[in-house]
Amino acid sequence: MNAPRHKTRTGFFARHETFRPRYGWLKKGYDGVAGFPDAGGSGLRDGDPGIFDRDDAIEILGVGKNMVRSIRFWCLAFNVIASEKHPDAPKVSGPMAPAPLGKALLADDGWDPYLEDPASLWLLHWNLFAPPIVAPAWSIAVNQSASGGFSMKDLSRKFGEYTADIPEFSRLSASSFEKDASCFIRMYAPPKDGKSDEIECPFTHLGFLIPAETKGCYRFHLGEKPDLPDAVFLAACFEFAHHYGAGAKSLALNAIAYEWNSPGRVFQLSETDIGNRLERAASGMDGVVFIESYGNRQLQFEVDPMELRDAVLAGYYA
Repeated sequence: MNAPRHKTRTGFFARHETFRPRYGWLKKGYDGVAGFPDAGGSGLRDGDPGIFDRDDAIEILGVGKNMVRSIRFWCLAFNVIASEKHPDAPKVSGPMAPAPLGKALLADDGWDPYLEDPASLWLLHWNLFAPPIVAPAWSIAVNQSASGGFSMKDLSRKFGEYTADIPEFSRLSASSFEKDASCFIRMYAPPKDGKSDEIECPFTHLGFLIPAETKGCYRFHLGEKPDLPDAVFLAACFEFAHHYGAGAKSLALNAIAYEWNSPGRVFQLSETDIGNRLERAASGMDGVVFIESYGNRQLQFEVDPMELRDAVLAGYYA
C-alpha cells in the first residue's frame, strides 16, 4: 500500500451520535439552512444559519435532539453545508451556510434533491473524502484496511494506530474509534437478511461492503459497479487533481488508482476498470484525453480541473 502523502489531521471522530445517514436527512438539513417551502402554504420559509443550535430545532426538523446534531454532522461531512465563518476548516458548531454541492444537488430545483439516482449517492460518498475532511475515520477505512475481511474491532484498531502520533487526536478514547467503526460498517453493509425499513441508510444499497467468509467480518466489493456512472468517476478524478495534483494538468493512472483518498480507493475499483472508465469518459470531452505518455497512462486536461468537474456533473444531470 502506498503511504499517504500527508495524514488527515482535521475532522472529528464519533460526532455522528452513532446514527448513520438516513433517508431524507441531507435534504432536511440543507433546507433548514437554505430555506424551504412552508408546510402552511405561506410561501418559502427563510433559511437559518443557526438552525442546528436553536431550542426548537427538534420541532423544525422533526427529529430528536441527538439526531439534530447527527444531521448537522452528515451535512458537513458530505459538503452540502459549510461552516459560515470557517468554510475551509470543519466546525460542527456555529452558523452554517449552503455549500455549492448542496445547492446544485439538493435545492428544490437541483439535480436530484431526493437522491433518487444512485449516482447521487456515489457523488455524496466521494465527497466524504474531498477536503475539507470532516469524517477522517472514513478515509482511514478505505485507505488502510486490509484487502481481505475485517471486523468492527479490526477497523477500530486501525483508527487507533493511525491517530497515535497525531496531536490533534491525542485525547480520543477507544470508544470513539469503536463508534466510528460501527457506524462505517452499518452505513455500507447490506441489510441483514435482505430486510429494509423506513429509516434505512440509503448507502447500504451501493454494494460497497459485502460480508466476508468469517462471521462478523466484511470486505470491500472490488468488482465492477454498474450504478457508478463514468461521469461521476471522472468528476471525482478532476476534483482529486485539484486537491492533490499541485496544479499539474495531468494525472497518472497509478495515482488515480492507488494514492491516498484517490478515486480508485474511494470507489474501490480495479486498475483495469479505472482505465476502461477513463477511456470511455475522456473520449467524449474536448480538451481531455487519456493517453500513454513515456510508458505511463495519464489523464490530461487543458483547463482548471474544477471547471471540468462542474461541467461533467452538470452534463450528466442535464
